[in-house]
Order: sequence, then structure tokens, then C-alpha cells
Amino acid sequence: MGKPGGGSAVLDCNLIAFCHRGFLMEPGSPGSIRQSFLWLCLFSMLAVSNRVLAQQPGDAAQSGQTGATQPLPAAQPVSQPAVTVPGTDAAPSKSTDSKSEAPQSATVKLGPGDLIELAVYNVPELATKARVSNSGDVYLPLVDYVHVEGLSLEEAQTVIEKRLTEGGFVRSPHVTIFVDDAASQGVALIGEVAKPGIYPDVADHKLYEVISEAGGFTASAARKISIIRRNQAQPIEVTLPRNLGDDVSGNVEILPGDTINVPRAPIIYVVADVGRPSGLLVDNGTLTVLQALALAGGTNRTAKMGGARIIRKTPSGMTETKIELKKMLEAKAPDLTLQADDILFVPVSGGRVFAGRTFEAAMSLATAVTIYTVHP
Repeated sequence: MGKPGGGSAVLDCNLIAFCHRGFLMEPGSPGSIRQSFLWLCLFSMLAVSNRVLAQQPGDAAQSGQTGATQPLPAAQPVSQPAVTVPGTDAAPSKSTDSKSEAPQSATVKLGPGDLIELAVYNVPELATKARVSNSGDVYLPLVDYVHVEGLSLEEAQTVIEKRLTEGGFVRSPHVTIFVDDAASQGVALIGEVAKPGIYPDVADHKLYEVISEAGGFTASAARKISIIRRNQAQPIEVTLPRNLGDDVSGNVEILPGDTINVPRAPIIYVVADVGRPSGLLVDNGTLTVLQALALAGGTNRTAKMGGARIIRKTPSGMTETKIELKKMLEAKAPDLTLQADDILFVPVSGGRVFAGRTFEAAMSLATAVTIYTVHP
């Protein structure tokens, strides 16, 4: 056995000598059987006492010094989570950064038309409801008019508390403001949507959600829309795909107070002696003369090819441009590109179309055509 436990070493030596003497007796004699049983009992008792002595404080301290590395495996599971602590600390920092990058719509700003409810702690006489005027002011008891347009709720509360303190009306006031009707926080949808109007409570929403809330686009809606935002001189132009699920890059953030304008898609009219006089609603594209003519069913046999004209609206007024339609069909002349609201007029052969009457005839025909949506 080890040297540090002196007492246990002596007991082990005595045990060996005692057992040796017992086993040297003649086998089978009653004395030898009795002694063997006694030696077995004594051996068990000495083994137990040896363990007790080995666990005494002095021996335990010495064993701790000689085997200092043994407790480390037991401590390893405890130290393992400590390695991941920096990772867990990094996670809150990321969430903090995400909060700092939150959209501006998370902070509600007061504006004209908002109905607010104001209360002063422990002063029920000053509780009131007031609507923000078009100038951005609100009238409150004692403090008169206060300009709150563009302020958050916390900023407006601070301004009113300062006015109450400076006027000597309330000592250390605590003001709370609740918005009953956030009229200025709504989003206005105008143009070619199923249900135009003002939609309140759309903070933290995106364009597709707001369009869906308005019932979606109409059949004549263009896909080039504009978003008019407060305090921005230029509107935000967004071009949407025909299928909104194909591209979500245009699903921009919508802020309270935005105005979404969905214009009507450009229309090109093909009238007079053609197979199907119609207005072609061009969605996100352009049309040439031959393309428009093909979509309108082509020309009739009685059409006067040499008298075809493009009637176009310009800043200086309406203009007529004669085109050589027959040469275009024969690929002897370039195919011209039509613009929005152009009228392609193909007169009837043999009919009298006076020079000053072409525009009137084309306009009267264009008012009775059927509108078709074209996806170039």
C-alpha cells in the first residue's frame, strides 16, 4: 500500500502474517476451519477500517495534492457554457442594433387632424380632449395654444409640462397624451385601386400589404406608381411587375402620412377602318404602329393606307403626322413608336376627309372604342 497511510500499512502487514499462520494449520481439522472463518471476518473488518483511515482529513489533503488534475474532468462541463457566454452576449448586441435600425414609422408623430386626449397626474381639472388644427397647434386649458405638429408623444408631453411649470400652474407636472384618432397617420391611396381612400393604422406596413388592403389594382392600373412622402420634394417612383410575387424589390416600406398614387396605364387608340377599333391600354411597355394595328385586327379592304395619320397631344396643342402605312407593311419604311394617348387614324378609302376635319373625326371615333389591356 502507499506510504502516506502509515496505520493502514501496519494493519495490512499484520493481516498477511495472521492469515499465513492460519492457513499453515492442518487442513480439515476443526481448529483450522474455525480459524479460517475467524480470519475471514477479521479480514473484512480490517478492510473497512483501512478505508476509513484512508479517508481521514490528513490523507484526503495529501491525496488532493498528489492528484490535483483529477477534479478537472468533473469541472469541464461547468466551464463549457462559459465558453459560449461571449456568444450569448453578442446576441443582445445584435438585437440592439436591429432596434436602432427600426423603421421611422415606429415613432408616431402628431399632425393636423389628430384627436388627442391629455391628462395631468393628480389634476383632473386639466384633463381634456383636443384636435390638432391645420396649423399644427392644439388649444389646452391654462397654457393656451401649443404647437405639436411633427412632435412625438413624449416630446409633446415634455413641451406641455414645461409650459405648465413656467406658468406656475402646476408644480412638477406629469402629463400623459393618448391619441384617440390618428388622422394624420393614415396612408392615402388614390388612382387605379379598387377602394381608394385613407387607410389609418398602417404603421410598419409595406406597399403590397397596403395595396391588398385597398382591394388591389384595377384592370386599367399602371405598374409605375409614385409614393409622395412628407418632407420630401421628389416622390418615390416604384415599378412593379405584373405578378407581384415574381419580384419583391418594389415592396418598399410605407410610412404614416404617405400618399400612394396609382395612375392609369397609357392608352393608344386605333380607330376608323380597322378590324376592331379599340383603345389599347399599354401596361409597362410601348407599342409601334404595326403592333397596334395588328392588335386592332388589321386594316379593312376599304382602308386608305396613304391617308393614315397619328394624332398626338403636345404642349402646344394637337398635331397630325401623316405616315406611310403601306410602306411600313412592306418593310420599306421604319415602324414608328406610339406614345401615350396617341390616336392612330386609318380613314376609309374613297371617303372625303377634309384637312380640317381629321381630328374631329378621329376623336368622335375614339370615344366609342372598347378598351383592351395589352402586355407587351
